[in-house]
Amino acid sequence: MLVRVDLNVPVSAGVVGDDTRIRAALPTIAYLRERGARIVLVSHLGRPKGVTSSELSLAPVAEHLAGLIGAPVAFATDSVGSVAAAAVAALGDGEVLLLENLRFHAEEEANDPAFAAKLAALADLYVNDAFGAAHRAHASTEGIAHLLPAYAGLLLEREVSILTALLEAPEHPFVAIVGGVKVADKIGVLERLVTVADTVLIGGAMAFTFVVAEGGSVGASLHEDAAGQAIALRARATAASSGCELLLPSDVVAADAFSAEAATQVTSADAVPAGWLGLDIGPAATALFAERIRAAKTVLWNGPMGAFELAPFADGTRAIAAAVAACSGTTVVGGGDSVAAITQFGFAGDVTHISTGGGASLELLEGRTLPGVAAIPEVS
Repeated sequence: MLVRVDLNVPVSAGVVGDDTRIRAALPTIAYLRERGARIVLVSHLGRPKGVTSSELSLAPVAEHLAGLIGAPVAFATDSVGSVAAAAVAALGDGEVLLLENLRFHAEEEANDPAFAAKLAALADLYVNDAFGAAHRAHASTEGIAHLLPAYAGLLLEREVSILTALLEAPEHPFVAIVGGVKVADKIGVLERLVTVADTVLIGGAMAFTFVVAEGGSVGASLHEDAAGQAIALRARATAASSGCELLLPSDVVAADAFSAEAATQVTSADAVPAGWLGLDIGPAATALFAERIRAAKTVLWNGPMGAFELAPFADGTRAIAAAVAACSGTTVVGGGDSVAAITQFGFAGDVTHISTGGGASLELLEGRTLPGVAAIPEVS
């Protein structure tokens, strides 16, 4: 059984860093092992662009996975061809094999039919559990699903179910928190959320694009140009017409440099002094945002409130993470930075669902069709 998983995790000097995505694949692996399946795992790691790279080998991931499941994980030094075929043939019932990085072959990202056929030749069934790659029409996510009986893994099924429910049947009040840098990157999600959420809270550098568009002064704070500002104004207008409360931070923590040693001050979000830059939401905004979140029945969080990687500017994001964790309703966290934040602050175990898909979750929330999902009959 060939199982597409998302093991695209940070690896440094042969050591896996954040293993959230590996752990997310464990339920499907355990389910299949218990039933005696011979499991052939495939994944990508990084962006080698068709070139073999020892730094992007999945070998350290196989070792880490073995520790998590408490059983050996065989490793093949190629994902297709005689090396892969021999490794697959050596598998016994309930055993696990991880093939080398799919993207060492340029044909993977090209969704090359011949490469998909080589993958399909290694198994008699296909399971896609790589939600984080489901928005890509690659050989291992889309092409192979047309060549073998195809099924959704437990993670993929859960991701699609939970994220779709946020848009189609959320319990109200529904509060969405959207942060990060660019409005343009999340305009599709924003325009969709303001039509279904009761409140949308905007944080991070994204907020300054709204502030500038509405005539405020943001000093040296990161913000977008006229095109991004036009998008912000459009989102504001859509929110107003749909009765959605779109809140910007009233105050921010500003600094005279992007540094943990910088001088800081709390200032109005629309009156940041010249030469200073906002790096976190301020205490008043934090209190208001947390109040809205705690009272919600459904919460979606995508994007940090500021530069939380620098200790002096982590308070806003930490408070939002705590409020999401304290909410008694359905709470969903998506996006790499948000997931990193809620994990860093120790609240990952207190939310309903942590999405493993950055781009995939955004596209699904926009209402777009994900190729890797559409190719699976039972979930498309």
